[in-house]
Amino acid sequence: MRTLVPFAAVDPKTRLGSVLTADERAAFARVMLRSVCATLQQAGYEPTVCSTAALDATTLPADTAVVVDDRPLTTAVNDELTTDTPTLIMMADLPLATPESIRRLTAATDAVGDAVDIAIAPGLGGGTNALVVREPAFRVDYHGASYLDHREIAADLDATVRTVDSRQLATDIDEPSDLVEVLIHGDGPVREWLLDAGFELDRSDGRVGIRRR
Repeated sequence: MRTLVPFAAVDPKTRLGSVLTADERAAFARVMLRSVCATLQQAGYEPTVCSTAALDATTLPADTAVVVDDRPLTTAVNDELTTDTPTLIMMADLPLATPESIRRLTAATDAVGDAVDIAIAPGLGGGTNALVVREPAFRVDYHGASYLDHREIAADLDATVRTVDSRQLATDIDEPSDLVEVLIHGDGPVREWLLDAGFELDRSDGRVGIRRR
């Protein structure tokens, strides 16, 4: 199974601008990318990063391939879906992902006698955080509520779909409030980066938030 990890290398994670500088956002995005690629390798997959710009080799685990493509996400990914090879597409900002959660997603399309054409791990806001494609005619559309769009695209192709409900794969990092999940549930390099940068949980207002020392 081919494994693709799209990555916005230039000015990433702009919605974290209220808590991180531009340089910090770039560094943080690369820590998350490295974590996702390492987790995929632990799950038995060989990720190829589809980056909008060239990456320093030290950004990635050893043996991680990189394809540079500065086109919009949907266009770049769809060009990689032009073969009959089953493909796993996983976003680069899923720091809670585990090998087990990835295997559970891919198993949905591997099960003998009960396999499906498309397996989707949705994000909490209606996006698509990870996707397994075994239908050669399927194409992605990452705009708006892409989870719903992908189900509709599959239905138009008479392709079978399974939604895989996973907190680890549903937690993507876009807003400052998302960092809370990493500090509470994370145990890897992304959480360590945040701690080293001075972030901590803020429990002073009833609902747990985040603050920076």
